[in-house]
Amino acid sequence: MPKLTFIERDGSRRDVDAPIGLSVLEIAHRNDIDIEGACEGSLACSTCHVVVDPEWFELLKDASEDEEDMLDLAFGLTQTSRLGCQIIMTEELDGLTVRLPQATRNMMNV
Repeated sequence: MPKLTFIERDGSRRDVDAPIGLSVLEIAHRNDIDIEGACEGSLACSTCHVVVDPEWFELLKDASEDEEDMLDLAFGLTQTSRLGCQIIMTEELDGLTVRLPQATRNMMNV
């Protein structure tokens, strides 16, 4: 089974099983990783924002315009920021590493 590494806010690394076809957000929730996902993956918020390790970023499918719009609302946006709900695990992504940002901005609770 493919693996996914989360780098948590405190810098610790968590390697977890990453079933093919599940999103990074779904995998995080299955493994009690602290990613909110307020809109439950419906691409209506930025609370599942992750920073993809640069060596993996080019392997991802390009972000949609809707994802780009939501990323504009994310706290601590970087060049390799993506929404965890939009990264779907494949065999090619075995070993993917993502970092949790220091904070999130939940616009759904405003």
